[in-house]
Amino acid sequence: MPLPDTTVSLLEVSGLRVHYDGIQALHGVSFSVPRGQIVTLIGANGAGKTSILHAISGLTPYSGSVTFAGHDLHGVPAHRIVGLGIAQVPEGRGIFGNLTVRENLRLATWQRRDRERIEEDFERVLVRFPRLRERLGQAAGTLSGGEQQMLAVGRALMSRASLLLLDEPSMGMSPILVQEIFAIIQEINREGTTVLLVEQNANMALRIASHAHVLETGRITLAGSGQQLLGDPRVKQAYLGTALKHHSVAG
Repeated sequence: MPLPDTTVSLLEVSGLRVHYDGIQALHGVSFSVPRGQIVTLIGANGAGKTSILHAISGLTPYSGSVTFAGHDLHGVPAHRIVGLGIAQVPEGRGIFGNLTVRENLRLATWQRRDRERIEEDFERVLVRFPRLRERLGQAAGTLSGGEQQMLAVGRALMSRASLLLLDEPSMGMSPILVQEIFAIIQEINREGTTVLLVEQNANMALRIASHAHVLETGRITLAGSGQQLLGDPRVKQAYLGTALKHHSVAG
């Protein structure tokens, strides 16, 4: 597989503004996501991180522009955006608890017509998440939190997306599962999927991100590489706390 051209932006967000009932959630946010990279958005609750993902996915109205692989997404319905190659793993996972693991995975392929590739992707997901293979006939609502997150990621991969939007994938996870989820994100990225990651675990998110943006009250206040923001005193004080005392920071 050829290496992705990281000089090309897959996603361009420019002047993004979102209002909810007269309250402005985003104030002209602009950033880009280079093809083949992991880009993370960090910030406190209510900073506007999820609003950005919902705007990109077509789930909330906005002003400004969102361009994906040359396509202007403004006004494009959510199901067509999925068809263009964007898949979102929402906060809270968004699985269908009354359906089986198999049914959840198959649902993600409803727009696809390449049946042979679907079977290849289905097997690839089960190789990546062997616990899902053991539970294919089990109701998704009976899975553990970690297994549900794996199912949510696996379902997104079944859509064969080129851009994966992840909203708080480590929320509610044990430390061991957090490590596992972040390792999986890196593996998915190495295989060619571009990732936009929204995450409150700033320490872990910055360690795997090539580019990072700090969002505060609907505005980007800091931007740089993941390593740059890991070493920024303002980020350490506001988002990392004592976490870095137990980890060495790579240069």
